[in-house]
Amino acid sequence: MDCRVVVEAAVPVYDVATADEAVRIAISKTGDMLNPDLNYVEINMGERSCPHCGEELEPAFIAADESLVALELEMTVFNVERDEHAARIARKEIGQRLENIPLDVVEIEEIPDEDEDDETEDAESTADDEETGDDEILPEFEELIDE
Repeated sequence: MDCRVVVEAAVPVYDVATADEAVRIAISKTGDMLNPDLNYVEINMGERSCPHCGEELEPAFIAADESLVALELEMTVFNVERDEHAARIARKEIGQRLENIPLDVVEIEEIPDEDEDDETEDAESTADDEETGDDEILPEFEELIDE
């Protein structure tokens, strides 16, 4: 089974004045730490909300020209047994490169196998053919030549 794992990271940024500047620096800093080993990890702005009222907040919290930026790091983990296994692999791979940055698994989504989808479609089309009794929709080549 393959899974897409999203991990939230709290990235500290120093000497910033605005939230946009903090986010840009945090993304750049995180990209530098992950590349070239983990260049397949997608880096996105995190989503924060007020715990009391649910209001959307900016992904960066700034105090005294220092900021803590919420980023979401997304990667695909292949050939895992279960969701927990995928989460451990993602946290280990990303955590080794992002030292002293707290990580939290936000989402684990199983990616359906293409082979299973093909088998399901084949089984459904065979079942449809059996129900209608129409094994052949198009005439054979010889029948077309005779006409």
